Amino acid sequence: MLTRLLSGDMPRSGLLTVLLLGILVSLAFAPFLFPGTKSLETAAKICIFIVLVASYDLLLGYAGIVSFAHTMFFGIGAYGTALALSTTGPTYSSMIWGTAAGAIVAGIFALAIGLFSLRVKAIFFAMVTLAVASAFAVLMSQLSWLTGGEDGLNYGVPREFKPAFKLIDEKILDVRINGKLLLYYFVFFASAALFLIMLRIVNSPFGRTLKAVRDNAFRAEAIGYKVVWYRTTATVLSAVMAALAGSLLAIWLRYTGPATTLSMEIMIDILLMVVIGGMGTLYGAVVGATIFILAQTYLQNLMGLAETATSSIPIVSTLVAPERWLLWLGVLFILSVYFFPSGIVGRLREGRA
Repeated sequence: MLTRLLSGDMPRSGLLTVLLLGILVSLAFAPFLFPGTKSLETAAKICIFIVLVASYDLLLGYAGIVSFAHTMFFGIGAYGTALALSTTGPTYSSMIWGTAAGAIVAGIFALAIGLFSLRVKAIFFAMVTLAVASAFAVLMSQLSWLTGGEDGLNYGVPREFKPAFKLIDEKILDVRINGKLLLYYFVFFASAALFLIMLRIVNSPFGRTLKAVRDNAFRAEAIGYKVVWYRTTATVLSAVMAALAGSLLAIWLRYTGPATTLSMEIMIDILLMVVIGGMGTLYGAVVGATIFILAQTYLQNLMGLAETATSSIPIVSTLVAPERWLLWLGVLFILSVYFFPSGIVGRLREGRA
């Protein structure tokens, strides 16, 4: 049953299996294991970014396509849901049609980019996607009458997803069963379902052909595969999944703006997560997103404790000051690339082999 659920793509490493199970259990029971608003926000962000990073790995790791427009698709999904909820009210029907509209528009944009650009060399395609993404971000900032401009959009969600809603009056394990908890589990199960769908895609005949196109496009073309069709399809699938991740973020935050969905910083973060976890392994998205977001969220706090503990050592306490957390995050990234050139998942699988 588990093999079928994972589409036959098992972790193939005991340590990786333990790591993935630990992440799964931690996310599944996060509200009870790590009570508090900050931990719940972090867990929800990890769930959403696992889908987003996995969708980019579908494009980069499996199809070999370098794109800088992924945050554009992410933003299209988020703005689709946000506009639906803000214009027609906080209802489930608004959520559904807004999410569907965002996914469809993202797919159309990806199809247009793929058909016009995938015949050119990789570096030119990357530059085209960067230009399109930048233009889209500027457009969303300028259309203040529609998107709220730089201020973004605030909106409501269905009553059952609001913190004031109580499913039951009694607490379970000292945790109140309210709308925030229900919304978290909606995000968790939706993210899990999307991840399993992508796992099925990459382990299907389509996914295996996609890897053949990535490894040697000329040979794949010579034996009869339509390389442009496979690459375009991968681009569309990746964009749709990114848009659905954006919709989940919009529903969770109840706010959508350029900074939360369209910024180049998010694109760089996605690239880092893919590299840290391991390209061409969707499990790398799980590991990379979890490690990166935890470091991004808690590294500054840990450095504050380290500064206090080393206050009697002037140079060391200065180096570990909380305001230098970005420096140490960069150091951690460099070390991870040096010791895990194929990513954490790739290295663990190589060790098992």
